[in-house]
Amino acid sequence: MNDDVEQAGSNAGSRGRFWRALGPGLITGASDDDPSGIGTYSQAGASYGFALAWTMVLTYPLMVAVQIASARLGRSTGHGIAGNLKRHYPNWLLQGVVALLLVANIINIGADLGAMADAVRLLAGGPQLMWVLGFGAVTIGLEVFVSYRRYVVFLKWLTLSLFAYVATLALVHVDWHAAARGALVPQLAWDREYLTMIVAVLGTTISPYLFFWQASEEVEDLHANSRRHPLARHPEEGPRAIRRIRIDTLVGMGFSNVIALAIILTTAATLHASGITDIRTSAEAAQALRPIAGEYAAMVFALGIVGTGLLAVPVLAGSAAYALGEARGWRVGLERKPRQAKAFYGTIAVATAVGIGLNFTAIDPVRALIWAAVINGIVAAPVLFVTMLMTARRDIMGQWTLGPLPRAIGWITTALLAASVVAMAVSSG
Repeated sequence: MNDDVEQAGSNAGSRGRFWRALGPGLITGASDDDPSGIGTYSQAGASYGFALAWTMVLTYPLMVAVQIASARLGRSTGHGIAGNLKRHYPNWLLQGVVALLLVANIINIGADLGAMADAVRLLAGGPQLMWVLGFGAVTIGLEVFVSYRRYVVFLKWLTLSLFAYVATLALVHVDWHAAARGALVPQLAWDREYLTMIVAVLGTTISPYLFFWQASEEVEDLHANSRRHPLARHPEEGPRAIRRIRIDTLVGMGFSNVIALAIILTTAATLHASGITDIRTSAEAAQALRPIAGEYAAMVFALGIVGTGLLAVPVLAGSAAYALGEARGWRVGLERKPRQAKAFYGTIAVATAVGIGLNFTAIDPVRALIWAAVINGIVAAPVLFVTMLMTARRDIMGQWTLGPLPRAIGWITTALLAASVVAMAVSSG
């Protein structure tokens, strides 16, 4: 990572500089399509066909706005979301948000490791729990013992694994007229299961762990590059930094939603069209694709689950460690050596280990997965509420407060998330 990254907004013609400009936003967007997210999108496509494709079009500008807000908060203040909450808001709010984030992230880690193991077992056989242990050990080892600069490069290249879902879509027959109608014309129904699925899709797509991760990675980049400083104290660095954040986030969130849309369209065109509407996991979706779309499509779909899991599990564990570490006042950061941030790296290891352990219990991983997405949807609204408040305060952001358009979209996103949760609760009553 070097100063070319900050300059890339004005030198986008250079492929190398453009690639270096992509960092926290690209990794955050790609990690949004984790195995549990793939499972949620597969369920949406299998259960409702093209009817929920519109959520991916709707959420793109919403994701961009909230992730830009999160990134600018970290870049401007030199602290992540939890760190800023600790400095400016009541302790009960900080502790409540961090606790809910930890619960949702650990459940997601367990579900993702289980999905990765199922996918490998589908391709190569072997005991599922052995694969769970193996993937858990690999992700802990990489995050704890590989330097931040090398690890970021590794994560960026892993994002290419998501193209597996574009390849899968190209292998199946799609009614593009129906797909376009589903993507462009929102369909709503006052039905508990339908509304719960919308909340789950929104919670999977606009997840609190993404806010915490991107803000914290902007802070991490400050620590990794001595020539960068928080914008609130060095506003002269602002124009280049803001351009770089905008490019990074637009590309990263666009990539995320294109992949998610490809998954919904693939499962809608194959599974739903064939009457298979009860898909419980991403691995089940890959298995169900075999007789309909062929062995190659199922294999590509399954391989994508493994690649996205290797990307997402460290992000889930890392965002939990950043949040808890900032809340507790620990030394945090992947740039630090393990002996310099023992509690931070310990949280990464423990969160991943507990996620591994969930696969050895009688807990239904599918039900846990859905409710983790719902918890994310519930937590996202209050986290966004305080984030939007913080990014509007000059005493926090300096002169780099959020602009009118992203601020307006951010508040619309907050209201939409809150309304969807209320609608789900009312329909369940």
